[in-house]
Amino acid sequence: MSKIDVNGIKMEYQRYGPERNEAESIVFAHGAGGNLLSWFQQIPYFSRKYDCVVFSHRGFGHSYDLENGPGMESFSDDLRGLVDSLGIDRFHLVAQSMGGRTALGFAVKYPERVLSITFADTTGAMGEPDVEMALTDWRESHPDTRGIGFRALSEGFRERNPDMANLYLQIQRSNPPRDMGGGILYGGPKGADVKKLTMPVQFIVGDEDELTPPHILKLASKYIEGSEVTVIPDCGHSVYFEKPDIFNFEVARFIDPQ
Repeated sequence: MSKIDVNGIKMEYQRYGPERNEAESIVFAHGAGGNLLSWFQQIPYFSRKYDCVVFSHRGFGHSYDLENGPGMESFSDDLRGLVDSLGIDRFHLVAQSMGGRTALGFAVKYPERVLSITFADTTGAMGEPDVEMALTDWRESHPDTRGIGFRALSEGFRERNPDMANLYLQIQRSNPPRDMGGGILYGGPKGADVKKLTMPVQFIVGDEDELTPPHILKLASKYIEGSEVTVIPDCGHSVYFEKPDIFNFEVARFIDPQ
């Protein structure tokens, strides 16, 4: 894996695809259950046409955070440091779960640099009060102590694909120990900041998502004019992992509708 100096840490990343400056770029931002390894079912598909960058957020994979470092509060600034260092000006963002916080935070700061956003099983931690209240109500009415490694995958997927479910857990367990807490879902941009998002935006969500169910993403989408929501049947919180062919098709269709 390659590393690059970003905001006081060495950020782990990998880059794939055509020669630089000959293709549009896609940056993939993983969720709390993953790291840059999470996207192994996307890179072979998209790197045939796009300049693809995957990375590990600080505190994940081998992007070790500083002692008492800023953690997720630095995610969007870390993303800017990464793309600046790689010479990427404008790009598509594909963000899974926690990575939505990174994507939304970056997009409201630098909207001119974002070609499109795919929010996968995430509200982007949108701070609109009714979105946050809906999340809180859902969490309180559906308590679960199994941990994100189990809730991130649908029960049917775990039963049908035990080896893949185990691989998901192994990727998760390759991260350093940390306690993100429920805060990754809350406290992001809202109001006028969210209205800056004039680039194409889509939400993709599994109909069995136990962490950010479809009705919450549909609510969040109302704050982004022109955004669309695609619900994938028989799928949990990790559409990109459970149904990569459908996920890849929906992302490709969205970023290049021709």
